[in-house]
Amino acid sequence: MGDLLALAVSAHGGLERWNSFRTLEARMSVGGGIFAAKQNPGLQDNVTYKVFTREERLTIDHFSAPDRRISFVPSRLTLETMGGEVVEVRDDPRSAFAGQTYESPWDTFHVAYFTSYALWTYLNLPFLYTYPGFVTEEIEPWRENGEEWRRLKATFPETIASHSREQITYFGPDGLMRRHDYTVEVLGGATGANYSTDYKEFQGIKMPTTRRVYAYDGNGQKIPDPLLVSIEIETIVFS
Repeated sequence: MGDLLALAVSAHGGLERWNSFRTLEARMSVGGGIFAAKQNPGLQDNVTYKVFTREERLTIDHFSAPDRRISFVPSRLTLETMGGEVVEVRDDPRSAFAGQTYESPWDTFHVAYFTSYALWTYLNLPFLYTYPGFVTEEIEPWRENGEEWRRLKATFPETIASHSREQITYFGPDGLMRRHDYTVEVLGGATGANYSTDYKEFQGIKMPTTRRVYAYDGNGQKIPDPLLVSIEIETIVFS
């Protein structure tokens, strides 16, 4: 690990503590303008994500209805009842975005895939960058909100489904995340500046409980309107 990644991992609770867990369950609500624009708002007003921290896999309880669950791996989405009865399956879900424009509506599986890989990425940061296949380097710092933020550019392995292979995470003087930038391939390269706030400690791991995602311009400056995605986390339990 470089010294910035080491600082960030330590500030968030340390790698030894993180590696003692294999899953986390996060009760949350996910909304924002992008889901209204895609004609599918309100599918995740009160859901629980169960995230596997060592492999790209998760479930979303109460997705789209109180008695529905999504199971996600990059190659397949399964919509099932809470009792485990399969309702519908979509293989190779990323291919369903081919040919879409920003104005194209999404169905429930589009929403499920987008938020599944996104939340898997977010909830594993910054520890995710220590995993095999990730390449990181510190780049020039950034000033925002009266602070100087150190920036870590990460190149994701091709085996990981995420917004884009190259992403940048900003860390404050305390080592905690302030912002996370990427382009969104399934949205034609739209930009995302993901702000992390309201940190709380859960079983020795510090996690942001509020996220706000905006576009950014060619100079990297946040475009404050519209709010694209909002994430409110009520609680997290590790096991």
